[in-house]
Amino acid sequence: MKITNDIITLKGVGEQSKALFGKVGVETIEDLLTYYPRVYERFEEPVPIAELTLGRIQTIHGRIFGRPMTTSNRHRPVTSLILREVTSGRDHVEDSIKVIWYRMPFLSSTLKTGMTITLRGRVIKKQNQLVMEHPEIYHPASKYEEKRHTLQPIYPLTSGLTNNMVGKTIRQVLESGVRLEEHLSPEIMKEFQLYSYNDSIRAMHFPVNEEDYIKGRRRLVYEEFLYFILSIRSLKEDYVKEKNAFSFKENQLVNHLMESLPYELTDAQKKVWAEIKGDLLGKHLMNRLIQGDVGSGKTIIAVLALVLVVGSGCQGAFMAPTEILARQHYENLLRWFNHYGIKIKVELLTGSMTAKEKREAYQRIETGQSQIIVGTNALIQEKVNYHKLALVITDEQHRFGVRQRETFIQKGEFPHVLVMSATPIPRTLAVILYGDLDISVIDQLPKNRLPIKNCVVDLSYRNTAYSFISKEVAKGHQCYIICPMVEDSEKLEAENVLDYTKSLKEDLDSSIVIDYIHGKMKQDKKDAIMEKYLRNEIQVLVSTTVIEVGIDVPNATVILIENAERFGLAQLHQLRGRVGRSVHQSYCIFMSPTRNKESRERLEILNKSNDGFFIANEDLRLRGPGDIFGIRQSGLLGFALGDVYQDGELLRQANQLVNVITAHDPKLEKEENTTLAKGLEKYTQKHLAMLTL
Repeated sequence: MKITNDIITLKGVGEQSKALFGKVGVETIEDLLTYYPRVYERFEEPVPIAELTLGRIQTIHGRIFGRPMTTSNRHRPVTSLILREVTSGRDHVEDSIKVIWYRMPFLSSTLKTGMTITLRGRVIKKQNQLVMEHPEIYHPASKYEEKRHTLQPIYPLTSGLTNNMVGKTIRQVLESGVRLEEHLSPEIMKEFQLYSYNDSIRAMHFPVNEEDYIKGRRRLVYEEFLYFILSIRSLKEDYVKEKNAFSFKENQLVNHLMESLPYELTDAQKKVWAEIKGDLLGKHLMNRLIQGDVGSGKTIIAVLALVLVVGSGCQGAFMAPTEILARQHYENLLRWFNHYGIKIKVELLTGSMTAKEKREAYQRIETGQSQIIVGTNALIQEKVNYHKLALVITDEQHRFGVRQRETFIQKGEFPHVLVMSATPIPRTLAVILYGDLDISVIDQLPKNRLPIKNCVVDLSYRNTAYSFISKEVAKGHQCYIICPMVEDSEKLEAENVLDYTKSLKEDLDSSIVIDYIHGKMKQDKKDAIMEKYLRNEIQVLVSTTVIEVGIDVPNATVILIENAERFGLAQLHQLRGRVGRSVHQSYCIFMSPTRNKESRERLEILNKSNDGFFIANEDLRLRGPGDIFGIRQSGLLGFALGDVYQDGELLRQANQLVNVITAHDPKLEKEENTTLAKGLEKYTQKHLAMLTL
C-alpha cells in the first residue's frame, strides 16, 4: 500500500464514500492519515449519582429499578427508566436518576428490571430534576472497563460522513503495516526526544493514553513549525529587498486629513505612522505588519498611507478577507473622504459584482481613474490591470502569501505591502512567525473608548443574562451569543448553534429577531445574515467563532460566550472585540459550567483585563500541551495542528534549531540534511499559498 494511492483502493470505500471524504479534502491515503481529530472523548471513572453535574457528559453505574417504559412524545417514542446507585450489593433509593432515550423503543424489552448497567451521557434538567439523556449503554460493565482512561477521536465531519466511518478507515490503513517516510534525522529525534512519524500518526488517531497523545502531537507540531520556519527563511533568501522605485513626497492631502480628524492620534499611532512613512519615503520597499487590538486605530493609519501614495500620483489596493468587510471599508472611505473634502476616487471590486460592473471597474482601474481599489481576492484576478499600483494593504489576511504577492507584482511594479492584524501575538513569537516582516505595534486605545465590562459566571446566571440582553435590545442595541459547535454531538458537552437558537427563541420575547451563522454556511448566505445584522434587522445573532474576524457593528453592545473554558484566552479576547466599537458601554459575559480551579483562574484574567497583548502573553504562559479538550485558536497561518499559544515553547525550539542548521548549511545541501531538505520541499509545495512573504 502506498500513501499516494487513492482512498478508493481501501476496503469498504466506494464511490459514495470517496465523494464524502472528498468533501473534507481527503482524496489519498496520506490525506486520510493527516486528517486529524478535532477533539477527543475521554472515558473517566464512573461518578456517584449524587455527585452528577448539570450539563456534563458523565458515566454512572447502577441497577435498573422497576420496568423500563416506552411512551410517545411529539410523535417520537421515548424510553425511560430509573437507575439506582449500588454499593456493596445494596440499592440506595435516595441516589437514583431518571434516564431517557429517544427513538429506541426496543430498549424496553432488552433492558430488564434488576439489571446492573453502566451508562454514559449528558446530564440535563427536566421539570426540576436531573435526567441523563440518551446515554450509551455498557453491559456487562467490563465493556466500559476496556475504554476507561482512554481517549477516543472525534473527527470534523460532513453530512453523511460518520465518525465511525473515518476511524474504521484510518485503522484499516494503520493495521496494514504501511510505513510512512521519516524526514527528521535520528540526531534531531534523539536530541528533542521526538516520536517517530509512524508512532506520531498512530498516537494522534488512537492514543494509548493522554501521555501517548501528547508525545505524538508534540512531534508533529514540532515538525510543522520546523518546516514553516525553514520555508520562510528559504523564501526570504530568494526574496531580495527591492529598491523603492516610487518617488513619494509628503503632500497636502495627508496633512489635510491629519488636521481634519476630530481627534488626535495616540502616541502609539504616531509612532507607527512615522515608521510607515519612513518606509514609503525610504530606499527600499515596505514589507510591514501592524499589530493592534480591535479599536486601536489601525485603519486610519492605513488610510493615511493610501492617501500619501495617491497624493503622489499612484494607486493603492485594500484587500479584505470577505466581501462584506470589503464593502464596509469601501463605504467608510467614501464617507471619510466626502466629510473631509478629500477628492479621491475609491473603487469597490468583489466577486459578486455583475460582469458589466466588473468590466467598467477594470477600465477605471487600468486608466488610473480609480485611485484606491478596495476588494477581496477579486483584486488579483487575471483581468485586473493596474495603472500604477504602489501600495497593497491587507486586513486580517494571514493567508496573503507568496502567490498573491507575485500576482500583484506581475500587474505592475513591485508594490509596498502593509498587513494589518488584530490577532494579539506576543512579540517574541511574532518575530518568528513574521520574520520577513518589519513589525509595528499599536498598544494604546483612543481615550474616548469605554472599556468593556466583563463578568465570568456559571450556568445559574443564564436567565439573568437573557434578561440583560432583552434590556439592551429594548434600548435599540444588539447582541452576539457564541457557541463552540454548529450542531449537537452526543459525545461532546458543549452548546451548539442550531439547538441554542431554537431554545433561545422560546426564552426571549417573540419581538426580538434571532438568527444564526456558522462556518459551514456558504459565503453568500453568511454575508446576507451579517448584512441584516448590520442593519439591525437581527437583534441577537447566535454564532460560532466565524464572527471572530468580521464587520464593525457599532450597535452591538453585548457578547455572551457559552462554554468559555473551551477557548484559548487570546481567542476569547478576539471574540470580545466584536463589541465595544462605539461610544455605548459594552459588556462581555463569559459563561462556563466548569468548576475546575485552573479554568476559572484563566477566565478571571479576561475578567480583569482588556489588554490583548497582556492576555496573549498570559495565554502563552498558561496553556500547556495537555490542554487538549478545548477548541483550537483561529488556525493562525493555516497550521494543521500547531497553536502558537499552546505550543509557543515548541515554536521557539524549532526556531533555535533552524538557526543552528542554517548557520552551517543555509541551503540544506549537506548529506546530514538530505532527508530534512526532502521533507521541506514537500511541505513548501503543499503550503506555498499560506507562507507569508
